[in-house]
Amino acid sequence: MTTQPPYHQSRIGATLARHHEAGTMALVGWQTIGFPTVQASRTLVPALIDGGFDLIELGVPFSDPQADGTTIQRASFEALKQGATLSIALDTVRTLRSDGITAPLIFMSYYNPILSRGLERFAIDASEAGVDGLIVPDLPAEESDDLIEALDRVGIDTIFLVAPTTPEARLRAIAARARGFIYCVSLTGVTGARQALPTDLPEYLARVRSFTNLPLAVGFGVSRPEHLASLRGIADAAIVASAIIDRMEHTPSDTHVQELRSFAKSLRNAADGVS
Repeated sequence: MTTQPPYHQSRIGATLARHHEAGTMALVGWQTIGFPTVQASRTLVPALIDGGFDLIELGVPFSDPQADGTTIQRASFEALKQGATLSIALDTVRTLRSDGITAPLIFMSYYNPILSRGLERFAIDASEAGVDGLIVPDLPAEESDDLIEALDRVGIDTIFLVAPTTPEARLRAIAARARGFIYCVSLTGVTGARQALPTDLPEYLARVRSFTNLPLAVGFGVSRPEHLASLRGIADAAIVASAIIDRMEHTPSDTHVQELRSFAKSLRNAADGVS
């Protein structure tokens, strides 16, 4: 399987290329579909984008979210109680597109709902809805070729995760299949906000870069303006997820739009070096 060029003309590629040319870092935000309500993403995704996020990762709730820490697990559990499904996630993307959202939208889904729907049907439905990329944390790259082929046919980027412990042989296999960007997990473990990022991130990212020309996005634990400041110049993008859900859990729902827009602005300023 051939490697895609570093910035091919998907919406994800175009967005990251724009930041690369400007010498800035892209920001990837998060929403769990169905949390705190099925309708919430319609207002919260625009709030994150208005505040400065460039791409949005949309979590498809699943009953066994093994890569997620307690924060996103709680959000997924509540979303499932709200009746959120893969079909509702696709409807959410359609609604966001009809509302005028043009930013890249990336699904994070475990493999079971996709496999149950059927790879070809999922790819077509996701493309028609307006999905730009897909992350499947429990699907090994070496077993993903059928899914990649289905997604390639409709122009959806398949995004893979690597970790500090990923050996060279697996990095090579992932790089050969990756589209859009490489998701660099900052630490060993599950998602969740952390006090500080690992001090050896520069060396880790340099090792990943030796296998790919794709942009590198750092996630897991990225939650504070100082984290964004520390990633300037070494990462092409930063992914903030649990910290967004934390804000939502600790503020009244009628303030979520204002809260997330304000939080996004603080992160954007840190990413851009604005004091």
